[in-house]
Amino acid sequence: MNVLIAEPMAQAGIELFQAQPGWNVIVSNPKEFAKHLGEAEALIVRSAVQVNAAVLKQAPKLRVIGRAGVGVDNVDLAAATAAGVLVMNTPGGNAVSVAEHTIALMLSMARFIPQASASTKAGKWEKKRFLGSELRGKTVGIIGLGSIGREVVKRARAFEMRILAHDPYVTAQIAKDLGIQLVALPELYRNSDYITIHVSLTPQTDKLLNKEAFAQMKKGVRVVNCARGELLDEAALKEAIESGKVAGAALDVFLKEPTDASYPLFALDQVLATPHIGGSTEEAQEIVGIRIAEQVVEYIRNGVAINAVNMPAMTPEEYRTVGPYIDLAERLGNFAGHLSDGHPKAVRLTWYGKIAEMNTTLLRNAGLAGVLNRSTAAYRANVINAMQIASDRGWKVAAEHHQRATHADTVRLEIETDKGVTTVEGAVVLGKPRLMHVDGIYCEAPLGGIQVCTRNLDVPGVVGHIGAILGSHHINIGNFSLGRSESEPVESIAVITTDAPLTQGILDELKSNPAVLVARAMQAV
Repeated sequence: MNVLIAEPMAQAGIELFQAQPGWNVIVSNPKEFAKHLGEAEALIVRSAVQVNAAVLKQAPKLRVIGRAGVGVDNVDLAAATAAGVLVMNTPGGNAVSVAEHTIALMLSMARFIPQASASTKAGKWEKKRFLGSELRGKTVGIIGLGSIGREVVKRARAFEMRILAHDPYVTAQIAKDLGIQLVALPELYRNSDYITIHVSLTPQTDKLLNKEAFAQMKKGVRVVNCARGELLDEAALKEAIESGKVAGAALDVFLKEPTDASYPLFALDQVLATPHIGGSTEEAQEIVGIRIAEQVVEYIRNGVAINAVNMPAMTPEEYRTVGPYIDLAERLGNFAGHLSDGHPKAVRLTWYGKIAEMNTTLLRNAGLAGVLNRSTAAYRANVINAMQIASDRGWKVAAEHHQRATHADTVRLEIETDKGVTTVEGAVVLGKPRLMHVDGIYCEAPLGGIQVCTRNLDVPGVVGHIGAILGSHHINIGNFSLGRSESEPVESIAVITTDAPLTQGILDELKSNPAVLVARAMQAV
């Protein structure tokens, strides 16, 4: 396992990677990391490295990107998903640092600390000029109650501030537990002396603080943005400050980074600016460095995706439950993909029993990946990109749940092609994936290893014919599972596990018996 660390990272995180047996840790920097991409299987970044389609193209072995921080604006998620690369971040790791920076900026505006410092150092003594105000008794409006927003709540309460908050994804009970009042944005704008924003960038939040928003705010409001530069319309903010509507703004993030002295907002004395350092504390960098290392190790070692950005995340406990069924679904898809004829146009998965209580998105994607990997050598289909690849191919994908109390929990997968429908069904037995039915014929067999599947008319001599052909090529049979249909004409299905793969020539010999209708080698996942 080659781990490429492309940006400065806490030493404790590096050491955690180095402690993994057989892992090669490459410590690089934003200027030189690209030369190591060809061998990288895990890539660790912060905010400086841009992981775009071009970077991903240079990393054919890459399995996971770890962002040591919250935002993933510097990672092209669509390109990573298409490449089958998991992206994970560390939300909450720097929450306290960003919250403290937010309060520090509020205090700096309230007491004119940067201006007073510059004046005093210039030899002036302007006590009357810098008459400030207290945070106590003021109303702070917090937009977004994620990990950072909640830490701001704790600190604002310590300053005896009144707290209003807006977050459409937070319940009234959580607000009650936090001791705050949830309000609509217009009310927050109308009543807040300070407004601080802590949401992720989405189409809905892009330029959330715009001309219309500033128009609704009370005169003399002060604004803090330690989240994303795109959340704020900088031209509208400049206009609001110049009109006197906004008394001050403290910005740690900008639409364009890095900035320079010509940045339009910097011409205003009412604007405080810091260079995106909200999460830049020794403690925060230590925490996110260790967390991302732990998460990547957990994913590589055990397949558990914690804080995944481009696929549903699971806890280790959830993975222990759903993991065997993910494996089952993928193996069923692979088996059906080898057995089917024609061009696929639809894949349907059905869950029976308690499986629907699990993360069926991952099960669906695993089944698709199994089908795709039968004929998609150009892609690395997996649970991350399978749905996208299937969609690109125009496949219809359906998944549904049925209760069937008299039957064990099973997964059924159907592939519809231009030549017909192939159906397989399987279960997890003693923790292992097992095939149960093929096209409605009961045939229990292991799913894995080197296998061949035959379909034949149920007439005497076929099993002997198969055994004789394999024996003549010195191919040992490890397992032979047989089942037959209950309707006319009676057909049999055999799933045979062998110690060596069968060539196309051997498969042709098997089909030399007129009763043998199908003979397919299975390249099991």
